[in-house]
Amino acid sequence: MTSGVQSLDLIKVGTLRFEAPDLKRFPALGLAQEAARAGGLRPATLNAANEVAVAAFLEGRLNFAQIPAVIDSVMTITSGGEISNLDDVLAADAEARERASSLIRPVAVHA
Repeated sequence: MTSGVQSLDLIKVGTLRFEAPDLKRFPALGLAQEAARAGGLRPATLNAANEVAVAAFLEGRLNFAQIPAVIDSVMTITSGGEISNLDDVLAADAEARERASSLIRPVAVHA
């Protein structure tokens, strides 16, 4: 199966230039960095909240710009903690999904 685009040839590109990301313009990136630095259950919490928010966006129940706000709220109201076993991760995931779902209902987009 082909992608329909040419492979990236870094030799032909020549020089790559990197800049610091604009975290005001891309707030979800800042939230992901925060979760990664915190470690423990925070990345699982962020992932679950993100999945619920993105699903709500795709269903037309949430504006795209509201996705980071939902994630941030879930990250703020959940405790995080360390991972002792898989059950900890599954519980954090379930809690974050429930909290994200409850936050989305009040801010839902009405057609």
